[in-house]
Amino acid sequence: MKKNIISLAVASVLGFGVTAVSAGDAYEGSWYLVPGVSYLNTDSDLDADNDVGGFLRLGKELSEHWDVQIGVGHARADEDLNVAGGSGKYKQTLFGVDALYMFSRDRFRPFLLAGLGLARNNLDYDVNGVDIGEKKTSWMANVGVGAQFMFTEALGLQADLRHVWSRAEAESNAKAVGGLGFNGSETVGNTYFNVGGIWKFGAPKQVAAVEPEPIAVAPEPAPAPEPVPAPAPKACKPKVERFLLSSEILFGFDKDKLKPEGLQVLDTEVIPKLKSEPFEVVFVTGHTDLLGSHEYNDALSKRRAEQVKAYLASQGVDANIIIAHGAGESTPVVICSEKLPRKQLIECLQPNRRVEVEANRDDVKACE
Repeated sequence: MKKNIISLAVASVLGFGVTAVSAGDAYEGSWYLVPGVSYLNTDSDLDADNDVGGFLRLGKELSEHWDVQIGVGHARADEDLNVAGGSGKYKQTLFGVDALYMFSRDRFRPFLLAGLGLARNNLDYDVNGVDIGEKKTSWMANVGVGAQFMFTEALGLQADLRHVWSRAEAESNAKAVGGLGFNGSETVGNTYFNVGGIWKFGAPKQVAAVEPEPIAVAPEPAPAPEPVPAPAPKACKPKVERFLLSSEILFGFDKDKLKPEGLQVLDTEVIPKLKSEPFEVVFVTGHTDLLGSHEYNDALSKRRAEQVKAYLASQGVDANIIIAHGAGESTPVVICSEKLPRKQLIECLQPNRRVEVEANRDDVKACE
């Protein structure tokens, strides 16, 4: 009866996950691996110590709120029969599929999990030469809670606490001979604390936005010549040069190190113009999108602006006139719905990830 109730509960959670995935089949998430270690707290009926093990899981981001992970794990513990002449080990091997409900797709991602699979329980116990252990392969069900934390788009950590039910078996005279907590077959529940690294190998690639080409407009016919009035005095206005540079070209996604193609843009489009005229001040402002915390985005935009400033100075632009500033996500040029699938949201927000360079000079000499 207990087996049926557990199986029904876990199957209901998995069925709900499948329904949610079907509704969001346009989502394109990443594949990832999670290798790690486990701490095993054994069921008291098994009369075994607590010990460690390991696991390897393959995961897939199915939708904004659902992941699926398939994997294997193995743990072992010394017997704890508390009888003279007792020895041996308890070993458990697990193979299962878990559905994870993700509460967030930010850097910190708490989740609930439920899963089904197979378990291999091996009670390799011996009491004064009498073997009271058995091997049994049975169904397995587990539920738990956990969280992921992403250091970058591709690397992170995962930890979870789960309770695992399965069936174990002992010799029919085990209780009499060795003091084991049960005879025959028994449903046992072990608790695992798992910690592992996350390595994504199928993250969606970020595509730099393509600037639209200007549309040629035919000039209007020139009007008939009129008498030329006396020339008016020239208006002396500050001269301004502005450059809008995509962060996807200058830097990698979520990075602050200039890429070779970014250096080429600075070398060919920006630096020659800055060195050709005596500008009094050059403003370098970094901008990010809304993904991530305000503090993180402010720091990232500041680092990117400082990187551009340092490179301009290294190529002969006077460092004393360059002012670097990070604006974070405060001045977007496009607004996108945060309900979009993550890949589409990243692409929609691309114009907001940029570096602006503005050079100013008071062009008084041109009026003399």
